[in-house]
Amino acid sequence: MSVIRPAAVSDVPAILRMIHDLAIYEKEPDAVRNTPEMLTEVLFGETPRVYATMAENESGDVQGFAMWFLNYSTWEGVHGIYLEDLYVMPEARGAGHGRALLQHLAATAVERGYARVEWSVLDWNEPSIGFYRSLGAAPMNGWSTFRLTGDALDAFGGARPADARG
Repeated sequence: MSVIRPAAVSDVPAILRMIHDLAIYEKEPDAVRNTPEMLTEVLFGETPRVYATMAENESGDVQGFAMWFLNYSTWEGVHGIYLEDLYVMPEARGAGHGRALLQHLAATAVERGYARVEWSVLDWNEPSIGFYRSLGAAPMNGWSTFRLTGDALDAFGGARPADARG
């Protein structure tokens, strides 16, 4: 059984540890730059715009987390939930924690009148793809994710047009 609850400040070390574990799983072990201070600010600062939901076992031990934020559909005219990270500790997989986290986010979307819950998954991550399909989720065929980051972001973002405002 999984107990789902909102993250608390005391969860920050566990969340950050799981973020590092997820980066290792996704073959990017050196990519995490996040710190406890940064995570605390984004989740619990004056105007949080990112949320974390925790999964615990019956004993109260953290087993996984979901980190998410709101997106917006211009076509639907309402918000949705974008799931940035879903992670369940390897030893806790198969116990229903991932399903419970996703079901909680889906219920949140339904309760608030949001249009969708969406996320990205690496093409090679067959176990996760199979799991998501078993829940009724479907890939967005025909769409590709693009990202500006690093030097490309700096170069493009630093070259503001003269007539740009704000």
